Amino acid sequence: MIKVILCDDHALIRRGIRDTLADAADIEVVGEAADYGELRALLRDKSCDVLVLDINLPGRSGLDVLHVLKEEGSTLKVLVVSMYPEDQYAMRALKAGASGYLNKGSDAAQIVAAVRTVAQGKKYVTPEMAQMLVDNLTTPAQEDLHQKLSDRELQTLVMIASGKRLSDIAEQLLLSPKTVSVYRARVLEKLGLTNNSELTVYAIRNGLV
Repeated sequence: MIKVILCDDHALIRRGIRDTLADAADIEVVGEAADYGELRALLRDKSCDVLVLDINLPGRSGLDVLHVLKEEGSTLKVLVVSMYPEDQYAMRALKAGASGYLNKGSDAAQIVAAVRTVAQGKKYVTPEMAQMLVDNLTTPAQEDLHQKLSDRELQTLVMIASGKRLSDIAEQLLLSPKTVSVYRARVLEKLGLTNNSELTVYAIRNGLV
């Protein structure tokens, strides 16, 4: 039996994934968490084979969670299931230690197959992601400016472009407004932009929102 823990801040999303996995006789969801704190508590009390993880969590992001698990030498297999497009976040997630990446729009069969694959110690990528990896190997593309952003800077960029105020971002990420302002300033500098409007246009043009 493959034991799974779900970590997503939206209860409806967790329910949908749980119901999907419930149809598989060899998979059991043993716990659910809405953020990093709840996840850490769960991992102390329960053993599992696969963590199904969202990227956009309050406080520490899913990418932060991946980095922490990697630093701790955890053998837990992580499948990232996110609303963000594969071409923007899949590589970051895999480099951070994820065993697979799926978009939340994937069908039920894909999610079940992905959980089974990563539970076996293998990597799971969609055919589209595999093609993208091959293309990058054969004809390396010029790196987009936003690829040089840190995980937290990219998260700040996406949230600003989605219309969130700095105070809202600070509250969601459990940071001070001053810290978020520093991230914003770094993003603007690295992308060669001057204000939030230009930042939003950049995010839209590059498929980040």
